[in-house]
Amino acid sequence: MTHLSSMTDPRTAAPAGGRHFPALPPLSLYIHVPWCIRKCPYCDFNSHAVRSEGIPEEAYVDALLADLAAELDAVQGRRFHSLFLGGGTPSLFSEAAIARLLEGIDRLVPLDAETEITLEANPGTFEQARFTGFRRAGINRLSIGIQSFNNRALQRLGRVHNSDEALRAVGIARRAGFERLNLDLMFALPQQTNAEAMQDLQTAFDLAPDHISWYQLTLEPNTAFHHQPPPLPDDDAVWAMQSEGLERLHAEGYGRYEISAYAKPGQQSRHNLNYWRFGDYLGIGAGAHGKISFAANGRIERRTKRRHPQDYLRHRGTQALSGSVSLEDADLPLEFLMNALRLREGVSRALFSQHTGLPDSALAPVLAQVGGLGLLEDDSTRLCTTALGFDHLNSLLARLV
Repeated sequence: MTHLSSMTDPRTAAPAGGRHFPALPPLSLYIHVPWCIRKCPYCDFNSHAVRSEGIPEEAYVDALLADLAAELDAVQGRRFHSLFLGGGTPSLFSEAAIARLLEGIDRLVPLDAETEITLEANPGTFEQARFTGFRRAGINRLSIGIQSFNNRALQRLGRVHNSDEALRAVGIARRAGFERLNLDLMFALPQQTNAEAMQDLQTAFDLAPDHISWYQLTLEPNTAFHHQPPPLPDDDAVWAMQSEGLERLHAEGYGRYEISAYAKPGQQSRHNLNYWRFGDYLGIGAGAHGKISFAANGRIERRTKRRHPQDYLRHRGTQALSGSVSLEDADLPLEFLMNALRLREGVSRALFSQHTGLPDSALAPVLAQVGGLGLLEDDSTRLCTTALGFDHLNSLLARLV
């Protein structure tokens, strides 16, 4: 069981289960920008439509930097492996605000030249000067939320851009100097045909990004689509889309390294790989989450920040923290596997001990729940699904839970 430990000082708390980390995992930074032009009907993220008074970007950057400064004890002198600005729509911010944010982060935790710094962007926010400024400020990877190149599909999804704007956004990104580019696409959209799904992929291939996130639309609780479901393709149609799409991605040289992530060789998202390998990350911004390991006492904490933007802005620094959960030994095998098994090649068993501080034997009770079902590879050195297990990952994870 987990327990709420907001008042516990992780530097002095007693070791949890006598854990010891041979070395702390890589550390990333997630920065949440909660504003967007309009809330999409399928979105369950912490995002809020921009009001008439606009975005308080100067105050929000101040709050983000105060949030990070309050987390410096948790950093323990470590550097960031990657930064990710997500949302919402971070590309709504001005280039000056992004530059000031990155400069402030660099003063608090010096950034290395090779640090991956990703910005999520929506096509409806693209202007050449803005994105040239983002690149100059230090953003070196863009993730563009296109979702579809089909105008009817975009309208059904409630997107604020059209197909021409999506194509234009990629051109602007290239001219701004972005070599590392991810395109977000969805399939199994309302009333979508297989031909339309494959055309979306072909258009993406023609734009030659080094990374494609291609995932099925799902109806999440507390979304407009969940309350009023649109007509979606049936299971057979979805399976046909996925099967043909996988073949096409493979033929174009995009390796499937995670359940919905495909990359050219060497172009995997370092930030997301750190999540899936149970690395550490700080989360700053409204509703941001973090996971931190402490070498001195073997503690692993999950932290959460105040969710509503106005509440977050009113409670800066240490007051931005809304709660923390200390992970017990019994939590860690499942927490680790829920991330690691999303990777097509899995992870080494040694990584479990390195990132949890527990012996490999702690995995046995959890793995026993799916033993003999043909869902996991029988490998003494790696934790990895079979092809069957990867195709039915949700069912596999549900069994583990």
